[in-house]
Parts: sequence; structure tokens; C-alpha cells
Amino acid sequence: MKKQSGFTLIELVMVIVILGVLAVVALPKYVDLKTDAQQAATNGMAGALSSASAINYAAFQMGKGSAVADCQDVKGLLQGGLPTSYSVAASSVASGTTMSTCALSHTTNGTSATFTAMGT
Repeated sequence: MKKQSGFTLIELVMVIVILGVLAVVALPKYVDLKTDAQQAATNGMAGALSSASAINYAAFQMGKGSAVADCQDVKGLLQGGLPTSYSVAASSVASGTTMSTCALSHTTNGTSATFTAMGT
């Protein structure tokens, strides 16, 4: 008689059960990555606005920058402007070396972040 080899039905069922448990545990982590990615994109845009404001301030001191008196003015400092899905709350920016905190929000997914603006 030939010796049979292979997996038993119980072994196959246990593998399926283990895979099911792993899927249930891992799925919420991957679903939450979407929210993390959206917040990271908003934080990245806020960082770009802060950098644009700092570069503009340095250029303004050399006589080539744009005037910034409001947080809304910082939008125009980005090459290509601010994407339409983002909005900046109107708030005045003090002139000089004082940094003002401005609010940025993503109108589609509801994420928000702050950035610093330097008035000129």
C-alpha cells in the first residue's frame, strides 16, 4: 500500500482561521493609514507655506520680495499658488521679524494645520 501524504482537513481549517484572525487585526491599521496620509499632506502644505513665507521675507529684505500683511497673502507666494482644495483663514500678519501663526485647512477631507508667516 502506498503511503499518503498531504494536509489534513483540520490543518487546512486552522490555517484559514489564523488568516482570518490576522485579517481582522490588520485591517483597521490599513484603513487608518488613509487618515494619516491626509493629515500628512496637509502638514506638508503648511510646511511649504512656512518656507515660502521665510524665503519671501529674506527676499523682501533684499528689495525683491512680495508684501505680506495677511495670512491670505502667503498663498500667492507658492509657485503655482495654493491648490483649490486648501483654504487659509484670514488673519493679519505683523510686519517685521515677528512670526504670526496662520491656519490652513483642507476643504475636502477636513484636516487642518498651522503655519508661520512673516509680515513684510
